[in-house]
Amino acid sequence: MSPTIPDDPLGAFCRENHIAVKGASAGPLAGLTFAAKDAFNIAGARTGFGQPDWLRTHEPATETADAVVRLLAAGADMVGKTHCDELCYSLTGENVHFGTPVNVNAPGRVPGGSSNGSAAAVAGGLVDFALGTDCGGSVRIPASYCGIIGLRPTHGRVSDRGVLPFGPSFDVVGWFARDIDLFARVGDVLLDADTAAAPTRLMVADDAWDELEPPVAASLKHAAAQVEAMLGAPAHLRVSPEGLAEWFEVFRTLQAAEIWATLGGWVSATQPQFGPGTKERFAYAATITPAQVEAAKARRRAIRAQVDALLGADGVIVLPTSPRVAPLRGTPADKVEVEYRNQAQRILCIAGLAGLPQISLPMAQLDGLPLGLSLIGARGSDRALIALARRVLA
Repeated sequence: MSPTIPDDPLGAFCRENHIAVKGASAGPLAGLTFAAKDAFNIAGARTGFGQPDWLRTHEPATETADAVVRLLAAGADMVGKTHCDELCYSLTGENVHFGTPVNVNAPGRVPGGSSNGSAAAVAGGLVDFALGTDCGGSVRIPASYCGIIGLRPTHGRVSDRGVLPFGPSFDVVGWFARDIDLFARVGDVLLDADTAAAPTRLMVADDAWDELEPPVAASLKHAAAQVEAMLGAPAHLRVSPEGLAEWFEVFRTLQAAEIWATLGGWVSATQPQFGPGTKERFAYAATITPAQVEAAKARRRAIRAQVDALLGADGVIVLPTSPRVAPLRGTPADKVEVEYRNQAQRILCIAGLAGLPQISLPMAQLDGLPLGLSLIGARGSDRALIALARRVLA
């Protein structure tokens, strides 16, 4: 373990609870460095969760998260913990308590959240790869905003033991890298064997593309053509016959209820000083009723079955990761909520509700700013999805 905080010109690393751990002397990731979002427990260090009152009221962890243990055993060195949004309940990467890491690929703009420090550190070359978590988009959005690769795995595919729970039925452990070959090597360590076939049928989620303004759609459709070149002409369909706005409400209801069930007791007892946006989201989460939850659960079961049927064992859906490039730092909270968070989650909720793997690839730009193109695969097709991404990016 090291008391020395790594060189950090981007403000990506935690300082109050810094810890570094040397990996095994040999292994498939030997010689590589990584960082872990400050939602992963590391034995001997406190887990801050992006909130100083949380950091203050919790003792050091006694065990290290499974995903970190696997990476260390594979030879990679963990150089530090990275900042996250406040209790991970945001998608911007701006933390009123700890600051906003620099997005080197979109100067003056946010890195995206809640895995902001991990994404910023990877984009800026401070580490070779980094761990994040994704509940509502917290790996996929930073990957898109920062112009790097990020995966939300199949729900439950990567062990989340030792990771602070947030919205458990949506929470997954994901990771970032700049290079697809390295990304795949990390996947070989974190992922067991696939349970689905390699993707052979391509589908375009027209309703997701309809969320985009024309310049964004034009930039991303050129990238989507590269996927079509691999898999052939796609089938065009609407993933959500009811409309993605309705699916977003199902997701929003369930996520908020789970977050309140997980964290509401601590929030009520501690009365933490929340920043803008986070405060309002927790206030909303406290209002969800059991009847709303039961209705939303029924809808999610139907949604999951419907998307599983669309994909079968060998389907893949191509769609935008985000409807917009990264917003400017300091954009008013109400504008971010409506124009960025809510609009993005109408697209992001597809994989979240269905529990499916989604990889965001840095394949497009708009006015020099990164845009991610996403692929959603069948349940358990994570390795095959990464392999497809390697072909597309080659």
